[in-house]
Amino acid sequence: MSATAWIVLGLIAVLLVWAVTVYNRLVQLRNRIANAFGQIDVQLKRRHDLVPNLVEVAKGYLAHEAATLEAVIKARGQAQGAAAAVRAEPASANAMGALAAAEGLLGSSLGRLMAVAEAYPDLKVDATMQSLSEELTSTENRLGFARQAYNDQALEFNDAAAQFPDLVVARLLGFPTVPMLESTRSEEERAAPQVRFS
Repeated sequence: MSATAWIVLGLIAVLLVWAVTVYNRLVQLRNRIANAFGQIDVQLKRRHDLVPNLVEVAKGYLAHEAATLEAVIKARGQAQGAAAAVRAEPASANAMGALAAAEGLLGSSLGRLMAVAEAYPDLKVDATMQSLSEELTSTENRLGFARQAYNDQALEFNDAAAQFPDLVVARLLGFPTVPMLESTRSEEERAAPQVRFS
């Protein structure tokens, strides 16, 4: 074999090793994104599990506020469905957008429930309601941290997949950019819920 053939084979081997290394790094980053969404999913499940208990406690006090309670339950169902869709396709921008919209609706429904609850002194002092409200607030805070961790991982992946020369491998092997979680709520709605039972 001639020297030129050895050089060509050497270049092919170097390119192949480089492509495998880039591919493995992109897979690792994609797996970190899935793990970060898993952390969000844990908090969303906790939040979704708290909602029926919160509604059940409030139901006894808010008998004539049935529309508010039904809106919370309906929003919870939509949020659970959207979370399941993202679990099935974590890199889908459409599924992630639907999840953000559904969670925004659930958040605003819970906010209305809390606002209505403020008008009922007996409900405000109910120990179970206070405990559930505190758990919900804690879950919202954890959810915020989990979303930030997800966005950090998504940014790292998107940066790696968009930089030359890794971009070539990412496009050839089907690594699309991953959507970031963006809040669809106003600044006022983004504030942590303030629940006061005093």
